[in-house]
Amino acid sequence: MSGKVAIVTGASQGIGRSTAIRLARDFDSIVLVARNRANLEETAAEVKQAGATPLVIDADLSEADVAQQVVDQTLSTFGRIDALLNIAGAVPQIDVLEMTDEQWDRGFALKLHGARRLTIAAWPSLKQGAGSVVLMSGNSALFPKAPYAAVGTINAAIVALAKAFSDRGIVDGVQVNSVLPGPVMTGRRRSYLEHWAPLHNMSVEEATAKFPGEAGIARYGTPEEIAELMAFIVSPVARWMTGSTLRMDGGEVKSI
Repeated sequence: MSGKVAIVTGASQGIGRSTAIRLARDFDSIVLVARNRANLEETAAEVKQAGATPLVIDADLSEADVAQQVVDQTLSTFGRIDALLNIAGAVPQIDVLEMTDEQWDRGFALKLHGARRLTIAAWPSLKQGAGSVVLMSGNSALFPKAPYAAVGTINAAIVALAKAFSDRGIVDGVQVNSVLPGPVMTGRRRSYLEHWAPLHNMSVEEATAKFPGEAGIARYGTPEEIAELMAFIVSPVARWMTGSTLRMDGGEVKSI
């Protein structure tokens, strides 16, 4: 897809970073968006090594005016937007009875409203070039539980939002899908295990080894595996797939 431009949010770490590096093999330019500039610069170096031109934008998408700024800077630099991958959004894992209004608001502000605003801001350019949008959700959208109520609630909202965008996209020629990863070993998951292990009288190594069995899977996924799925979704061969919710979870979800 020579000459085409992809925006990847959450590109400073984890799935976002792996996706940006993977897309550098298919797109000419990759716009990297996240809050940590130092980490973004590291991603940019790998994107450049993979063959694409990076543009680093350190920004907080939870702020209302940032989405339009990201789109404006992308268009002024590259002149087009062909794919938007909304991956940013860390949501705190706090019990449903303990989450404060402020914590709920922060979770929605970045993952849901940040993706919503950025998709709307990019829509005219995506429409012009028959582009693609992916919104990152997660398996917790299918089974919200008390210990991580906000994660499940916001992820379910992401799936619904993607469906709404895809319905408009049928008319406007924009492809929109959502992705639900299962347990993927990222820096964020390691931090969670470091917090969870002592609460259950385990070492971090024991907790890490125990979790896949409890989740009913053989192993953790990798960010690179999710990145391959992302690359497939926004590739020409997947063009007829829109409005879909795709799980890649090692079999964690047992229902049909």
